[in-house]
Order: sequence, then structure tokens, then C-alpha cells
Amino acid sequence: MEHFSRQSQVARRLPLSRREEFQNQPIHAFPPKLLLRCVFSRWVIWRMIAEYLIAAGVMGGMGVLLAIVLAYADRKLYVYEDPRIDAVEELLPKANCGACGCAGCRDFAEKAVKGEIAPGKCTVNSPEGIAAVAELLKVDAGGEEKRVARLACAGGAHVAVQKARYAGLESCRAAALVSGGGKACSWGCLGLADCMRVCSFDAIHMDRYGLPVVDEGKCTACGDCVKVCPKQLFELHPISHRLWVACRNQLDGVIAEQQCEVACTACGRCAADAPAGLIQMTNNLAVVNYAVNRLATAVPIQRCPTGAIVWFDEKTQGPVKGLEAKKITRKSPRPVELVDVPVAAVREVASI
Repeated sequence: MEHFSRQSQVARRLPLSRREEFQNQPIHAFPPKLLLRCVFSRWVIWRMIAEYLIAAGVMGGMGVLLAIVLAYADRKLYVYEDPRIDAVEELLPKANCGACGCAGCRDFAEKAVKGEIAPGKCTVNSPEGIAAVAELLKVDAGGEEKRVARLACAGGAHVAVQKARYAGLESCRAAALVSGGGKACSWGCLGLADCMRVCSFDAIHMDRYGLPVVDEGKCTACGDCVKVCPKQLFELHPISHRLWVACRNQLDGVIAEQQCEVACTACGRCAADAPAGLIQMTNNLAVVNYAVNRLATAVPIQRCPTGAIVWFDEKTQGPVKGLEAKKITRKSPRPVELVDVPVAAVREVASI
């Protein structure tokens, strides 16, 4: 049986024309070359199978070895992370504004779990959210006074003199590069809304006179408006700082008022009416000393002739001028009072 089996295997390798010739011949009657080719083919097949098995074994062995190394490294290099961090982060507003002083909400959650910061330090979070974080961590919620952005300028287009008409890229930083902008007051707001565009919380909008108005309810004190303003007119203050000087003009009083009807004239009445040490006159400008903010009242604003110093009333959520402040009746923008000089468009804005 084995003889005929081998014979059939060899015969199948012959061409069809010669297959019948050797169909019934014994195995020793086959040509030697044909027998060698048959034997060699079997050897090659087994060799290939052996190589595949060896390769599979090597790869499998390497996989097992690497798995052992990774398992060891995972155990040896494992860094424990408190699961409460994820839970605290879920309770935060995810604004990543940085008003709390942390790099983001994740950083705040890590510090809160470690006890390095109180849940109430996040002024953006709701009272319910702060309470939930405090309950989760079993700590006191603490408290942090809300801070908001304040603008040190009230010189809108209806009260501030324009020395030139700016025609270029609609950006305060671009306009500031061209002779400081179009306003006669070198310290005045340029009104091209960089602060509004950069605010991620829709807390700033421009009024009809081109001045930014801050919504204290939406403001998170992230500081983006402070960074983007080329005139450095924004400052972050606690809401308890209600006495505010809405002017930065440091020129002589007469000249300052010629440039802007609501500029500080350095008359000194607010400093005279305020408690000792609360307001000082520096460089022709009233400066509030917030170190003694507990002494602040609305009394110093009452005799200000231009309304440059204001009081942020808790009920109206906006600046309130004194009783003797001049009444501004003009509603339309003031025209350019000097030569209308065209300004070339600025296409590339340098970082300021």
C-alpha cells in the first residue's frame, strides 16, 4: 500500500502527457531527478513549517516577556491618584478662568483634595456647587470675596475730544501703535472692543459711546481684559471696593478737562471730604488707598465737578456720580476738532 501511495504522489508531479506512462510503474522506475524533486519539495515544506513555528514561538515568547515587564513597571511606577479629584472636578464650572489662582479647574480640584485651597475660593462656582464640594471633602466651604474688572475711564465718544480719525485694523492694540490712537487724551479708552472680544464669559459689552461696560454678575476676574488693554485701564478689584476713580489722565486740570469733559481735574475736593488717608492726590489724579477701604463711603464723590470719582452702588450694579457732577446732555459723538488726518491701515499688530 505504501509503495503505491508514493508512486501516486510522484506520478501526480509529471506532465499530463507522461502521467499515464508511469501510472503503473514501480517507484524505482521513475527518473532520479523526479524522485529528488519530490523529496526536496517535502523537505522545503517541512522547513517552512518549522520556520513559521519558530517565528511564532519567538514572537509569543517576546510578548509574554514584555507583558511581564510592563506589569512589573506598572506596579513599581504606579502613582496613586485620589478618586475624589475627579468627583470634585465634576462639581466645578469647568471655566478654567484662573480667577482662583490655579492653572485650571483640574489643578483647583487637586489642591482642594489636598486641603491647600478652600472650595469657596472658586468665585465662579454657584453657592450650591461650593457647598457640594465642601460636603464631598468634609471641609468648611470657606469664602472668597468676588472680584470684578473695573475700567478706569469714562470718556466715551460724546465727552472725549478726538484729535484724529483712525482708519485701520479694528483693534485697540493696532490703534495704540499709531500715535497712541485717535483720542486727545493719551490715557483714554480707544473703544475698539478688544476687551469684549477676548472675554470668554460675555461679561463685557460696548455701550453706544464706545466704552466697555462690565457685567459684574458674569465677570469671573479671569484677567483677560487686563492683559489685552494697551492702555492698562482695567484692574481686578473685590466688589467691596466701591469707591473708584474712572480716569487716568495725569495732565493739569484745565488741560485734562479740555480733552475730556469727565476727566479728573485734580481739584482735591474728594480728598478733602474723605476720611484721612483714604484718598491722595498723585500726579494730578485722585488715588484711592484700598488698604483703608473700610473707611470708604459715597461722601467723597458728592462734590466732584466732573464725576470722575464714582461709587459702585450695590443695588444699581453700576457707577453713581455725585450730586454736583456736571450733567452730560450730548448724545452724539463729538467731531474731530483738529485736522482729520487719515491713518494708514495697520495689518500686523505687535504684541503689547
